[in-house]
Amino acid sequence: MPDVRLIITSDGSHSLLNEALNETYHSVHGAIQESQHVFIDNGLRYILESIPSDHLSIFEVGFGTGLNTLLTLKAIENTKTLVRYVAVESFPIGEGLWGSLNYTNVLGLEQAFANLHRSPWEIINQVSPQVSFIKRQTTLQTIELEASSFDLVYFDAFAPNKQPELWTIEILRKVIEAMRLNGVFVTYCAKGQLKRDLKELGLTVETLAGPPGKKEMVRAIKK
Repeated sequence: MPDVRLIITSDGSHSLLNEALNETYHSVHGAIQESQHVFIDNGLRYILESIPSDHLSIFEVGFGTGLNTLLTLKAIENTKTLVRYVAVESFPIGEGLWGSLNYTNVLGLEQAFANLHRSPWEIINQVSPQVSFIKRQTTLQTIELEASSFDLVYFDAFAPNKQPELWTIEILRKVIEAMRLNGVFVTYCAKGQLKRDLKELGLTVETLAGPPGKKEMVRAIKK
């Protein structure tokens, strides 16, 4: 994989820097607080409150460090919610990197975090009593997604100016077709072109306050 090194963000939590792209995996203003704000508070918790269900299907674009997945496990650990979680990642990190990340110092769930990273690729793994998890080592362009199969999408690809091929309207259409009616799409990105494309694809788009260090983020609903 490309050269990647560990960095410390402003909230004390770790992230990674992809030196080839000169792009961090999370906000330098705080990795945990960004992921919590964007994907958990405005994604997972929003959908659980608006569409109460004991079963939820999540698709994550960019498994990366596993932080979004770990925060999901943390958020549901005292609930009855069962989750089917599918994550796609083109360039998985090795244990030398993920084993150095300090997320479990803050969040606990040390064994669950190890299970996420050590679980075999391409098969379903029961990483906790509530979460069945499958990692797909492929690209978003080539992955096959079943239509109308996900309630929630964490779109956490690198920024559009770093990986523009993942933000095209064709790729967005592919992801949206895999969402169920009333499905929720959340991302840290709030570019005007993204919002226009999501609206063209039929989603109701909300521009929300972003995490610390970022003015805005996007949540979109499939109606």
